Formats: sequence, C-alpha cells, structure tokens
Amino acid sequence: MTSVMTPPSVKTPADYIESVMVSVKAKNPAEPEFHQAVQEVFESLRLVLAKHPEYQSSKLLERIVEPERVLMFRVPWFDDQGNIQINRGFRIEMNSAIGPYKGGLRFHPSVNLGILKFLAFEQVFKNSLTTLPMGGGKGGSDFDPKGKSDNEVMRFCQSFMTELQRHIGPDTDVPAGDIGVGGREIGYLFGQYKRLRNEFTGVLTGKGLGWGGSLIRPEATGYGCVYFANEMLKSKKQTLEGKICLVSGSGNVSQYTIEKLLDFGAKPVAVSDSNGVIYDPDGIDRDKLAFVMELKNVKRGRIRDYADKFKKAIFMPTDVKLDHNPLWNVKADCAFPSATQNEITAKDAANLLKNGVKLVAEGANMPSTLEATKMFLDAKILYGPAKAANAGGVATSGLEMAQNSARLSWTREEVDDRLHKIMIAIHQNCYETAEKYGTPGNLVNGANIGGFLKVANAMLDQGLV
Repeated sequence: MTSVMTPPSVKTPADYIESVMVSVKAKNPAEPEFHQAVQEVFESLRLVLAKHPEYQSSKLLERIVEPERVLMFRVPWFDDQGNIQINRGFRIEMNSAIGPYKGGLRFHPSVNLGILKFLAFEQVFKNSLTTLPMGGGKGGSDFDPKGKSDNEVMRFCQSFMTELQRHIGPDTDVPAGDIGVGGREIGYLFGQYKRLRNEFTGVLTGKGLGWGGSLIRPEATGYGCVYFANEMLKSKKQTLEGKICLVSGSGNVSQYTIEKLLDFGAKPVAVSDSNGVIYDPDGIDRDKLAFVMELKNVKRGRIRDYADKFKKAIFMPTDVKLDHNPLWNVKADCAFPSATQNEITAKDAANLLKNGVKLVAEGANMPSTLEATKMFLDAKILYGPAKAANAGGVATSGLEMAQNSARLSWTREEVDDRLHKIMIAIHQNCYETAEKYGTPGNLVNGANIGGFLKVANAMLDQGLV
C-alpha cells in the first residue's frame, strides 16, 4: 500500500494549500482583502494540484502570492491655499511571467497595501484570461480627487509621477486608470512622464484620443461585462432582451454597462453612489443615462439629483445601520455590481436570490464576499466572477498598447469587435475549463484555473526567478 500513499514529506493538495494560506496570513497581517482574493483562487486550485504535482514541488503557490516588487513612496504637494499636503503612493508589480505589468491606478482614501495587493493578485489572472501578453500590477494613492480643483489634481499627479516614472515603461509596467483616475488624471500623469523621460511612449493606457488613446477604452469594462453576461445566457439558450437589471455604482463601468444593456434590449432600473441608491421602476433609458453621464462626468454631482429630475424615481439614502444594501433588494432578473469590492454581502446575496435574480455579472473587482459567492454557486445561477466578467477594460488597454506599439489607431468598430471576440473567448475558456476539471457551470473555478494555468506554466518555463 505504501506506494499509493503520499510520502510524509509531500503534503496532499489540500494540506499544501492550507499551509500556504497560513503563511500568507502570517506574512501579510491586516490585509483581509488580499487574504480573501488568495483564498478564492486557492479553493479552485485544489482541482489542479492533484493533476499537476510539479506545481507543488516547485513551490508555485508560494511564489505566485509574493509580489515581484512592492513600491511605496511619499507624495508631497501644495494645495490651492499654499498648504503642504502629504499622501502615500504605491505600485505593486505582482507578476510579469507572461508580459509587462499591467493594471490600474486608484486614487481613493481607502487605498492601502492590502487592497492594492488583492487587486494586483486578481489582475494577474484576469490579464492572463484576456488572451493578451500582459502581467499583473496595481497602484495608486490615498489621495482623494473629490472636491479638489483641477490645479490641485495636476500638482498631485505631477508629484506622484515624479517618483513612479523611474519604475514604469512601455515594456516594463503600463498603468491605467481605476477608481478616482479618469481621463483628466491620466493626462496630467502622462504629461509629467513625458517631460521627465523625454520620450513619447505608450506608458499609460486610457489616454486622450488625440494623443495615443484607443476608441472604446472608456466603455470597455461595462461593454465587456454585458458581452460576458450575454454569453452566459446564450449557454442556457436565453438572451438579455426584456430582462430587468440592477446596476450599482454610477461611474464609468456602470454608465457603459447601462448603455450596452439598452443595446441588447434589457431594462436597467438602478444606479447608486456613496450617498445612496436610485431605483427607477420605469427603467433608465438613453435620455436618463445622458443625464447621469452629465451629472457624474461633467458636474461631478451626486446621484440623488436624479430623483429631483425624474419624479417617478425613488432615492434611498445610504444608511450605515442597515444590514443590507436596498439596491440588491429589488425584484429583477440580472445584477451587475459595478461599484467596489465586497459590496454584495451574504444578506445581499440572499435578497437577490429571493427576488428572482438568475444572473450576476461582476463589473467591479471582487464585489461579492466569499459567503455571497458560495451562495450564488450553490443556487446554480449564472455567475460571472470579476476576473472574467470585467476583463474587457484591461483587454482594451492591451489593444491600446498594441496600437501604440504599431503607431496606429483602429476604428471604433474594429476595437469593439476585438473586445467582443475577446469576451466570447474568455467565457469559452472559463466554461470549458470548468467542465474539464469536473465542475460544469462553475465559472469561478473556470476563471481561476484558466487564468492560473497560463501564468504557472510560464513561470515553470522561466526557471526559479
């Protein structure tokens, strides 16, 4: 019998995962989001390690959870009153096995090392799924652009880039935007990079169309998420036509999710921001969406103004005492969480299922807690995890990099067509991988395993680095 038993020095896959998880928590204390992201991927990898003992013997999990480089720096700047302000800047260069580091910059007071490590870890597998040659990274600052003048944002961005520029480059690390970093911020960051390095290269994505940006880039995360949802429904011989949809958030991802849902004949009925939720039983049509875009992108106002303009809409202010988000307690067919991490708790997931939601496609990064994810999988609804469903944004960033490298600019139709094909390919990869590893329909396993295999094999090919 001894030949069948695992030798004492070699752990079973479950024990191996458990021991690495213990070490991750010990080495990275006070980083719950990072622990959560690692745990979710590791749960899926149990199925892989049994078939691939070489990953265990080469300590691949220990290597993949350790960033290749972590940068943290001081960002001093002057506000409009001439006072000195100090923020923290970060860049996590997580994994470059399949290409240069790629991932957004987030400017938000909640930014800390743990949140950026979780985002960078997710990004590695998401970028792997896109079919494009991109590694994973993430960065940002605890700077809050809300309520700041354009000059203050510019001075902050210039100070931030003065340090970051020595660590990035078109073949090294290509940052993009994320929460709090839109076209304005990318412009200021790029201008300072160009000034310091004396070169015009595709070092950032999300640039202005007149200077190296790509058509469809602002729309890509939202569009891609809806394309992915459509593929999930197709696998059940259904469509989005007439489906009532809940969309959280009101930023770039939410806006273009709503736009693409309208293209598919669906009926979006909700948007939100940090102050509260709008529920519009009549549906958000193109005119109402135009109002939201003007309100958020130009006036930088609050979503409650929607209810003043459209009288049938109901505004529910944020109530910290509530144990659930009222947005997820509305009768609907589909949910598109597009705001921020962990916005869907177990209670919210229970409300969604109770109200008949049959599809959840994640536009934000890790918007569902581990308990909520488990509830969706147990209920056997169509569930598209973030690293697959929202990969359209970074996929189009990859297309922007390709256009920059070739000094070319593609048409809107060409970029949209490539994006659509990439989302179809991602769904197919997740769907087929889930079947291959014995969990048909479980796209969480499909995405985690599909993303992991490509990176893991590249790491093995490149030796112990």
